[in-house]
Amino acid sequence: MVQQAHRAQGGPPLGVLGVVSTMLFVMGVVVSTVLAGGDTFPSPFGEETEILRHFREHQDAVKVGAFLHFASSVPLAIYAATASARLHNLGVRAPGATIALAGGLLGSGMLALSGLASWVLSRPEVLAEPALVRALQDLAFASGGVGNVVFMGLLVAGIAVPGWLAGLLPRPLALLGLAIALAAELSTLTLLVSGAAVLLPIARFPALIWLIAAGFLLPRTRPKKVTA
Repeated sequence: MVQQAHRAQGGPPLGVLGVVSTMLFVMGVVVSTVLAGGDTFPSPFGEETEILRHFREHQDAVKVGAFLHFASSVPLAIYAATASARLHNLGVRAPGATIALAGGLLGSGMLALSGLASWVLSRPEVLAEPALVRALQDLAFASGGVGNVVFMGLLVAGIAVPGWLAGLLPRPLALLGLAIALAAELSTLTLLVSGAAVLLPIARFPALIWLIAAGFLLPRTRPKKVTA
């Protein structure tokens, strides 16, 4: 028996894409908070007066955060497309590769929508309408919070399941991915119970780290046994 490898898959390196997307997202949180003097993006469940004050006093911070979060969505979309293509190239024919693609693209789209809605919140003419501010903030939170995290959970699950079953990823990493994906899907409850919002960071940041690790560990080729 000899070992013959499947054709190597090209495209950008997954691990690097994961690092870039994560760095842009984290920078969006950190830089906007610093520019706002430590005042974080307000919760939609908070007092209306505090919400209006934040957006009216920290327009530059909101604009920069929106820009970085929108930028973060681009490498996330490329990651999803590349990961799906690589799984297919590695012989995965189960729905996992398609689920990863759908989840990643939808998660990227939700993050982009959140960034754009946040950018609109930095416009002075919008800030003169309190009802419009609340509506846009709710949209930014729903899309960048629940929408992004839930679909990113599908991206993680779509890679973790075939990664485990086909032996493409270390078993502990694949199982951890499934646990993260479960937490991400449970964060949907935030739409019904505000207290469930605690699941958003619990799922989001481990998911980002997991995608980086999986991106570096997912092989480009898969050995195939053939007769001599």
